[in-house]
Parts: sequence; C-alpha cells; structure tokens
Amino acid sequence: MWTRWARGGLLLLMAAGLLLVRSASRAETVDASAGIKAPELVGGVKWLNSKPLRLSQLRGKVVLIDFWEYTCVNCIRTLPYLESWHEKYASKGLVVIGVHTPEFAFARLNANVARAAKKFGLKYPLVVDSQYAIWNAYSNRFWPAKYLVDKDGNIRYFHFGEGAYDSTERQIQKLLREANPKVKLPNLGKALRIEDKAGAVCYPVTPELYAGYLRGVKNDTLGNRTQYKPNKVVRYKDPGNHRDGLIYFSGKWKNAAEAMISTRKTPYPQDHVALRYHALEVNVVLKPEAGEPVRVWVYHDNKRVTKADAGADVRFDEQGRSYMVVDEPRMYNVIKNAKFGHHELRLAVSVPGLGIYAFTFVSCILPE
Repeated sequence: MWTRWARGGLLLLMAAGLLLVRSASRAETVDASAGIKAPELVGGVKWLNSKPLRLSQLRGKVVLIDFWEYTCVNCIRTLPYLESWHEKYASKGLVVIGVHTPEFAFARLNANVARAAKKFGLKYPLVVDSQYAIWNAYSNRFWPAKYLVDKDGNIRYFHFGEGAYDSTERQIQKLLREANPKVKLPNLGKALRIEDKAGAVCYPVTPELYAGYLRGVKNDTLGNRTQYKPNKVVRYKDPGNHRDGLIYFSGKWKNAAEAMISTRKTPYPQDHVALRYHALEVNVVLKPEAGEPVRVWVYHDNKRVTKADAGADVRFDEQGRSYMVVDEPRMYNVIKNAKFGHHELRLAVSVPGLGIYAFTFVSCILPE
C-alpha cells in the first residue's frame, strides 16, 4: 500500500548506483561486496529501552533498523513482526533498533513516543529521531522502512512498507548464519494476521487524506467551495453531495498547518467533517488540542455505526449511539467494515479543541 509511507526521493543506496532489484516487489537486496557501510546512529534526541547504541559497537551482530512513526497505520501493522523477531532472535545475534522519525509536530515529543512504545509493547531499543538526523543520514523517505545490516556493518537488504515478512525473516536468518555458522535457528514464523497469509487480496482504496493546509492545499483534499485559509477560523458549509477522496467540513474550523481544529461550543454535535471513501478500514489521526478529552460522535452511512462495522476505538452509550473519546494525540481506529465497499463517514463535535490531522484506509483481506 503506497500510502502515508511513500514520500518520494532517492535512497543513499540508489544514488550510489549499487541497487540490485531482484523482483518487482518492494523488497530489494544490496550486494555486500559493494562495501556500502550503514550510516551511524547518531543525532537521536533520546533512547528508549536501551542505552545509546552505535553500529560500530555492534560488529559481529546483525542489526535490523526500522524507521517508523507511531501514528502511521502501515508502521503500526508491522510492529508485531518486529517484536516477534526481537523475541526470537535477540539471543541468536540480532539487534532490532526502531528509529522513530516524526511526521507531525506532536510526534516529536519524547513523552508521546514513550507512551506509544509502551502501548504497543515494544521491548527492543528505540531512538527518538525528532531532528531527522538518522533519517537524513540514510536518505530515507519512507514509513516504515527496514534496513538489515550484516556483521561487518554493511547494508544487505531493505524493504519499504508492509508485507514481505517471510522474505525479511529469511534474510535475517541468512545473515545470522553468516555471522555464526553454528547458530541454531527456529522455524520461520507464520503470518500474525489473517490478511497477511498467502492468497490475501488488497483492494484499491481511497488515498490518504490530510486535513492541515500545508499538505491539504498541495494535495487538493478539501471538497468545500470555501478552501483553506491558512491560520484563519473559517465557517464552512457542507454541500451534502460528497466525492470520494475529498474532505468536507461544516461549521467553524481553524485552519492550522497540520490540522483542522474545531473552535466552538454548540448545544448539540453540530460541526463535523465528512467524507466518502472505499475501503475495509478507516483510521484517523486526532489530537485533543487543549489537552482535555473530546467526545467525537461517529456516523456511518448517515446513521449510527453498527457494532459489526465499528473500529477498535468506537464506543456506544446507553442509547446505542456511537462515539470516540479523543484523549491523546494518536491514530484512532474508527471503522472496520465487515465487507469492502463504498461508504460515508461523518465525525461530529459540540466543543472546541478537536484536531483532525489525517485519514488512512486499509483494504487487505483473505477471501473466504
């Protein structure tokens, strides 16, 4: 899924002219004989789960470097595999290092990254790369991106995005055997999700949608006739008829660089954002801008969300009304449809302080 982690640009390895593409997939292998040394892991503002590490100190071990961001759905979906490899291979000579490089300003904060890492149950070393020092050293442009470094400090394999978990684990085992021919390794792991199994189908989905004016203007994501007005509070009118892949606002919203922020208190959930999409699953990056929890009412196809289509963060009150409580800046799972299709989503608020940053969509499923 070339969604939020595809950002364009060339990798350091590509610029060196030493890229050997083995297939049409997103996994590529670099010939160790080319002598490409992995850049050092310097410039991180904080380390979690470990003291600061340097590749020069890890010679003789295999290092898996993963660039990730805690609000990125594609990154989140890869984390169980990384944690599994850490548990299986740490004693065999593998060091997994997560490099957290932020996409949004709030993701630069150490406390937010640490809270997310704890929530996801990550136990391997993590470095907070809020100044993009390591990201730039690798000329990286993708979330997530995985680089395998061999015992001599050479990059031997890299993969961008989700998937190829079996191929990546085979490469891990290959490099571990090179480092220690006598090492005893376990069997390759099985798919951790149904949709990762062989035969899974990934339908085309609505592309990722950003709400802030910086990327919203560039990507033309706003469907309202009244467009973005940077740093202004604007009254929007929802036209009612929605085109797939556009965001429509109603009410008074502040146009911030990275988000659209609700600005007024109303007697009922009057101000909203709406969109038409095609996907199995919908996620949205939200933030309580004033630090206080915000209740967001959720409507799907112009009615309450059914429990069959509710995402993990949707709750139901005594009257069966669907809502979410936004109490921290993160990605919220809103919809998980039972079947793929075209739908309408509306998020409504009655208080100021809800920041809407981005919508992402998931489509993979194993057919019955």
